[in-house]
Amino acid sequence: MARSTARPVVKLTSTAGTGVTYVTRKNRLNDPDRLVLRKYDPVAGAHVEFREER
Repeated sequence: MARSTARPVVKLTSTAGTGVTYVTRKNRLNDPDRLVLRKYDPVAGAHVEFREER
């Protein structure tokens, strides 16, 4: 079964400037804006905001 275009793969990049990234999927219909999540950055050793990269 083919993947839906409504749930694309997005790359989340740390705002701490450490270069750490996470990869996830998001629902484009429910969340049309750029995704921002607080996740753990192992290089910084703390939870920081990760923003969607396009």
